[in-house]
Amino acid sequence: MGQKKDLTGSEKSKIVRYLAEACSSLKIAKLLKRDHRTIKRFIQNSQQGRKKRVEKPRGKITAHELRKVKRAAAKMPLATSLAIFQSCNITGVPKSTRCAILRDMAKVRKAERRPPLNKTHKLKRQDWAKKYLKTDFSKVLWTDEMRVSLDGPDGWARGWIGKGQRAPVRLRRQQGGGGVLVWAGIIKGELVGPFRVEDGVKLNSQSYCKFLEDTFFKQWYRKKSASFKKNMIFMQDNAPSHASKYSTAWLARKGLKEEKLMTWPPCSPDLNPIENLWSIIKCEIYKEGKQYTSLNSVWEAVVAAARNVDGEQIKTLTESMDGRLLSVLAKKGGYIGR
Repeated sequence: MGQKKDLTGSEKSKIVRYLAEACSSLKIAKLLKRDHRTIKRFIQNSQQGRKKRVEKPRGKITAHELRKVKRAAAKMPLATSLAIFQSCNITGVPKSTRCAILRDMAKVRKAERRPPLNKTHKLKRQDWAKKYLKTDFSKVLWTDEMRVSLDGPDGWARGWIGKGQRAPVRLRRQQGGGGVLVWAGIIKGELVGPFRVEDGVKLNSQSYCKFLEDTFFKQWYRKKSASFKKNMIFMQDNAPSHASKYSTAWLARKGLKEEKLMTWPPCSPDLNPIENLWSIIKCEIYKEGKQYTSLNSVWEAVVAAARNVDGEQIKTLTESMDGRLLSVLAKKGGYIGR
């Protein structure tokens, strides 16, 4: 027996009209020549609706205290209700009441992941897009660093748990955590690296240049042909260790200067395709809420995940640059989706 069709919009309108005329569900079913159970189900579903929230009576709080709470909420974004009320020297107010009061003047939201762009940032992003609009991006080496921790980003380990099953225990470290700093580059369909920054080394101008010398230049760049080196454009962001006078002069001595060293607009991780590569790698190494017990084990996981990224995936990322530039111009310098 085939499945019966759902009620049409016209039939639903007629049911409502018949109900207003005090017709029974059985009579309506006969009038519409539909199964009585179908009519009853529609009537029950339409009458259930969503239950209205019952507001609990609030504790006593004066108008003056209410103004203090409002000012504190504006000055303390992402603070808890308890912290806001304590900053106003208001005590003895239950959590439910605090939240009810704050709901009238604020919303619970997550912190923004990206800093807001001011007018200068947007203009520089537009200028950058115009400058490189006719660039052959197959010759650009996109580089960046990524830090990976033993436990993954906060809130990463989420997923469905079957009914009757307990969620697995997630390790919480008091000490001995930390992470690994990884550098890599992508050009056309090729992955350069990843290379591991020595544990405990803080990247300043000198250590950054030494790191590039020992890894990128000695292990990859020097193997390339003279024609490749002549045409390659080196991209790095504006981290202090990258954009310092020391690093700029050192890269110039390596032949990466003027048009061979790409200028980079401020606050623009969304324009660097290697950020998407980091997302792919992190999704792989932290899948199913995986944690690691040592820095070497998480580094091995990064290397394995990087090997699984094929050339076509990388090529898709590097070939997305023309679209990113057009999006920046269309949004007048605003952030683009990644």
